[in-house]
Amino acid sequence: MDKQNSGSSINSIGDIAFIGAGKMATAIACGLLREGFPQASLRAYEVSDTALAHFHEATGGHGSKKQAEALSNARIVILSVKPQHIHEALAACAPLLKDKLLISIVAGVKLKTLTELSGVERVIRVMPNTPALVGAGISAYTPSPYVSSEDLRHCELIFEAVGAALLVPEHLMDAVTGLSGSGPAYVFDFIQGLADGGVAAGLPRDKAMHLATQTVLGAARLVQQSGTHPTVLRDQVISPGGTTAKGVAVLEKGSFRGLVAEAVLAAAQRSAELGQN
Repeated sequence: MDKQNSGSSINSIGDIAFIGAGKMATAIACGLLREGFPQASLRAYEVSDTALAHFHEATGGHGSKKQAEALSNARIVILSVKPQHIHEALAACAPLLKDKLLISIVAGVKLKTLTELSGVERVIRVMPNTPALVGAGISAYTPSPYVSSEDLRHCELIFEAVGAALLVPEHLMDAVTGLSGSGPAYVFDFIQGLADGGVAAGLPRDKAMHLATQTVLGAARLVQQSGTHPTVLRDQVISPGGTTAKGVAVLEKGSFRGLVAEAVLAAAQRSAELGQN
């Protein structure tokens, strides 16, 4: 959604508190601050002294080991703990969550489970990815039936602060996990492969990595900004009998695109399996 066409702004959200102050929570908080969100409206509940110190150093926001101190005045609470800690975290915080919007970025935990554990009906499940750490993430989100249009817009504003946000039905969240959630790992492997090939062809490692990284960044931007299908863009690079044709033939021989698609499907299936536990 276009931020400029929205009736809501980052300053209309109200106080935000995090349950868990790890890397992703800190990245979201930093993104909000970059967009003009007031520092005084950020809070975090965290049991780790190290994580609390890092959160405060990075954001200036107030962190606490006391649930009530961190959560009581929040309008929105973002649950950002590891999946294995969700029962413990919500058992400790549930009494303080009444009438709040709960946004969960905990991987694989469904809306039904979040509602049962928290007692909260206004719940949004979000799947961000690690490029959010540099403000270039994509976060898919899905709401419970009790979430208002204002709640949805506030969720969008929060995650647009660290990239882009996309509304999807919950039954597609496993597919999202396999593609954009796990996708950065596939791209990192591809970048490494490009750089390794450059080194094998004679380039120094640092120059090969720089060339590989910028090539992937630029190619992605070209797809995004041109609106042209990737296959069309690929064919525009290929000259008959040329260097790119030779390289693409090797990729096709190894079923490169098919392997990537299989990786997405395997990760999506694993996400579905974990969601049953």
